[in-house]
Amino acid sequence: MQAAAPPPVGVRLPASGLTDVELTWIEGRLEQQLRFGRVAAERSGGPHKRIASFRPGATFGLIGCTADDLGCVFWSLAIVRAVAPGAPFSTHPAVRPGGEILLSLSNLEPIRAVCREIDMIEASGVDACDVSPDHWRHIGQRLAAALPFRSYSAERHAAWLRHNEARL
Repeated sequence: MQAAAPPPVGVRLPASGLTDVELTWIEGRLEQQLRFGRVAAERSGGPHKRIASFRPGATFGLIGCTADDLGCVFWSLAIVRAVAPGAPFSTHPAVRPGGEILLSLSNLEPIRAVCREIDMIEASGVDACDVSPDHWRHIGQRLAAALPFRSYSAERHAAWLRHNEARL
């Protein structure tokens, strides 16, 4: 087994072993919020920032909008899984040190489609945090190919839970 790659130069690993997500909220300019996720700890990062921290393995959705005087100019949605200390990771703005990026979008219509999917998952009684990481990857690949994606079903979730139990 290969050793984990060291973090990129200048990337500070949180001493807690948690993944930190810096959420900035400047009304009408830069608005970042969690779409879903089980926050392990939270602290203030200043007047317009809060920092949410996640345990290794936790999945969270981060949505953001950057605007100018004419309105929103950039949308983003990322679904990220926090990694364990020493594990390899990809960098993502506002996520320190980074994580396993399961889905990353910056076009409004695909973001809306994924938000509708998240709403349907939650309406079915499944917490979006507990969805199979493969489902988020599936959505990203299908959207990149301009193809429809499968909805997450109770059967698919039960199969994911059985898979996790078998790994333990």
